[in-house]
Amino acid sequence: METKITIVVDNISAEGIQGEWGLSVFIMHNGKKILLDAGSSDLFLENMKKLGINVAEIDHAVLSHAHYDHANGMPAFFENNKTAKLYLREQTAADCYAKKFLFKKYIGIPRKMLSQYPDRIEMISGDYKLAEGVWILPHKTKGLDSIGKRELMYRKTPNGWIPDDFSHEQSLVLDTDKGLLILNSCSHGGAANIITEVQNTFPDKKVYGLIGGFHLFNKSEKEIREVAGKIRDTGIEYVCTGHCTKDRAFEILREELGDKIVQMKVGYQIQI
Repeated sequence: METKITIVVDNISAEGIQGEWGLSVFIMHNGKKILLDAGSSDLFLENMKKLGINVAEIDHAVLSHAHYDHANGMPAFFENNKTAKLYLREQTAADCYAKKFLFKKYIGIPRKMLSQYPDRIEMISGDYKLAEGVWILPHKTKGLDSIGKRELMYRKTPNGWIPDDFSHEQSLVLDTDKGLLILNSCSHGGAANIITEVQNTFPDKKVYGLIGGFHLFNKSEKEIREVAGKIRDTGIEYVCTGHCTKDRAFEILREELGDKIVQMKVGYQIQI
């Protein structure tokens, strides 16, 4: 059973292939073609053509969380792929904001996406089996709203503003020949928390690795080293990170994690 993962969009460009602030990942696993996120624009379509990927042949799409830099390309996906469903957490809504000085800036999904494409969207809850050897898992760690408060991320509700608890964030988990491989595009809930969530969900399986951004671009060196230590303590063997980790944090992580960690960029491929 071969698993092949291609980074379609990331902050770091490759020769002849443009990047942007966002993430999009193409996965071939167990005979299925899966798209995780679609970046900040329709750039992912151009990059797919250059990488030899046919968007019309994708079987399933998954949105890691309800932020624009992962969701803004989804309307273009729906227009170019007529069959694949998009899987979202049932808590997903056009309600995510970031506090900038005295103002709150909208950072969520395209505002009308849920109403424009109702027949293409599946709102899911709990542990969801997408296909053989593929699961989508919610956060199971308590108190994640404290992270939302720290990051100045909020959700707009009928009763006012609340700190984001990232109940709209989910992990895509693949059962590979080397063990479980987790993809969580920004890991707002904490990289080590996410690994532990998957370990607890599948206690009889080995968790091999984690692919995604770790939202460390705004963290101190001390905090980044603490994250690296927590990842090391989980016992996983492989880490591929980019996007909201950014270069400075990646170099600090590499000092701590050594050969376990690699830098993602547009066009980078992982084969297991």
